[in-house]
Amino acid sequence: MSRGSYDSLLARGKEYAFKAITGAGITSIAVRGKDTCVIITQRKVPDKLIDPETVTHLFRITPEIGCVMTGIIADARAQVQRTRSEAAEFRYKFGYEITPDASMILIGLDPERGPQIFKLDPAGYYIGHTACAAGQKQTEANNYFDKKFKSFAATAASSSASKTTELDRTRVIELAIEALSTVCSTDFKAGEIEIGICSSAEDEPVPEGEASGVGLFRQMGEDERGEWLTRVGEKD
Repeated sequence: MSRGSYDSLLARGKEYAFKAITGAGITSIAVRGKDTCVIITQRKVPDKLIDPETVTHLFRITPEIGCVMTGIIADARAQVQRTRSEAAEFRYKFGYEITPDASMILIGLDPERGPQIFKLDPAGYYIGHTACAAGQKQTEANNYFDKKFKSFAATAASSSASKTTELDRTRVIELAIEALSTVCSTDFKAGEIEIGICSSAEDEPVPEGEASGVGLFRQMGEDERGEWLTRVGEKD
C-alpha cells in the first residue's frame, strides 16, 4: 500500500469514527470546579426488557479516575479495558496512580492541580478543559458553556465573587445537569441519565465499602440523581 493510499484510508477511518460519536444519539458533558469534577450523560435503553442498570457509558479506570464514553459501546468497552491495563501498569512501575491525561472524557483529582478533565478524540488529540462535551449536541453544549463562563467572569469582575473555575460541588453538579437539559431540551428523569463524580468536598458521600469518599470516582445512584434533578427543577 502506498503512503498516499494509507493516509487516505486513515483519514476516512477518522471521519467514520467522528460520525459514530454523533450517530450514537447521546450527549455527554463534563464540568469541573474548585474541588469537584462531574460527568453526565444520557442513558438510552433500546428495549423495555433490558435492565436499565446494566446499560452504562460511565466507567471507573482507577479508584480515583473515571470516564464517560460516547459512541459505539463495544468499541468503548475495549478502549476502557486498554486504559485500565495501562493505568495498572503505570502503578506497578511507579508506585502511584496515573493522573488523568489522555483518553475519552476523563475526570479525576490531581494531588497538585485539583480537579481535572481531559478529552480525547478519535484523531488522538487531547487537551484539558474546564467544561466540555461530546456527542450529538456537542456544539450546542460548548456554546452553552462559553456563554455561562463569560457570564461568571463578568460577575466576578464586578463583585467579590469566586473566579470562574472555582465553582463549588453543588454548583458544578447543577451546571452539568442544567447544560444537558438545556441542549437536549428535555426534563430528564433519574433513570434517563448517568452522573459520575470525583470530589474532595466535605459533603461528598463515602462510597460503599470505602473508608473515605474524598477524591474517589463514583457513580450516583438513581435516588441521588433524582434529588439533584428535583433541586435543579425547583431553581427554574
